[in-house]
Amino acid sequence: MRVVYKHCCGLDVHKKNVTACVLTPKGKEIRTFGTMTDDLMQMADWIKSHRCTHVAMESTGVLWKPVYNILELEELQVMVVNAQHIKGVPGRKTDVKDAEWIANLLRHGLLQGSFIPNREQRELRELVRYRRSLIEERSREVSRIQKVLEGANIKLSSVATDTLGVSGRAMIEAMIQGIEDPKELSELAKRRLKTKKDDLQRALQGLIGPHQKLMLDAQLKHIDFLDEQISKLDEEVKLRMLPFEKDLERLDTIPGVGRRNAEQILAEIGTDVKNQFPSAAHLCSWAGMAPGNNESAGKRKSGRTRKGNKKLRHALVEAARAAARTKNTYLSAQYHRIAARRGANRAAVAVGHTILTIAYHLLTREQDYVEPGADFYDQRRKDIVIKQAIKRLESLGVKVSIEQTA
Repeated sequence: MRVVYKHCCGLDVHKKNVTACVLTPKGKEIRTFGTMTDDLMQMADWIKSHRCTHVAMESTGVLWKPVYNILELEELQVMVVNAQHIKGVPGRKTDVKDAEWIANLLRHGLLQGSFIPNREQRELRELVRYRRSLIEERSREVSRIQKVLEGANIKLSSVATDTLGVSGRAMIEAMIQGIEDPKELSELAKRRLKTKKDDLQRALQGLIGPHQKLMLDAQLKHIDFLDEQISKLDEEVKLRMLPFEKDLERLDTIPGVGRRNAEQILAEIGTDVKNQFPSAAHLCSWAGMAPGNNESAGKRKSGRTRKGNKKLRHALVEAARAAARTKNTYLSAQYHRIAARRGANRAAVAVGHTILTIAYHLLTREQDYVEPGADFYDQRRKDIVIKQAIKRLESLGVKVSIEQTA
């Protein structure tokens, strides 16, 4: 095979050590280094001493990150490759042979690096992902509060839509303080909940114990702490997103995509999508929002989606379910049209795929979203819809005549 890179290096990365194999026209050399920063600096100097221009390694969890950080500073061309794409021949597997195998594949140009954004975008991505984790943790804590209330025979969620709304929070805090009279607790209701005082008195009549009050107090404090941390992260993300405000506003015009979802999408795919992804189809495939391609002997097998970018996929599915609840929109019509045949989950993935395609075109063309309308599908196949409607009416014994409106 033709040699593409004459001086290259393959790395087999582990938690405590890195096995490096350098291939040059003079031959092969293998060394093992530690993963402390000074060890990685020595490895970078050793690689550069052999005039290596390209380095490749597997994307093993987060273990590649410290190695990538050091090699990036040394201005080496680093490829982080999907481990599934470079799986070696079974048998005789050692760290040395793995490093040598990766180096050989790289030498002949048989590796394709994963998308690793620049340092600024990686930092933004980490902030946005951590904020998402805190939001999910807050939702879990709210569920725990609901579980404790149910265990105490308090059926507040059966009457109040939001257990931790203004009224619900005030009632829970009063319970923690020792107030157990349902009538007194129901007087804390605000706004529309005031009209349900009779139901509230029945729902608040329970058997709350001291340990449950202790748990509720700890859970409320935890939620307050999470709210504070989420607000801090919101401010930091907003500050870092200032240069991309126009892109965020464009994404925000898509039905179902809110400010936080727009920030998540932009942090995951970056703003330079045109140079990174040749087309919207490439972007959707990278994100894991496209059907799988699995065919053998002329038979089409499972078409389930690949794993892709899980964080981006989660944000897109969330946006798709929000879009499904909008009225008179193309995305809502698409969701309900697919959900009737294929189910809600497949419909959410399909609409998420459409949202990502729209986002790609908005960012590359620098234009706002134009709503096609809920009747887009009917207008596209207008004649067929009319024929089907006439045929159904005639089957009921009705004579139909058509007159075109202006």
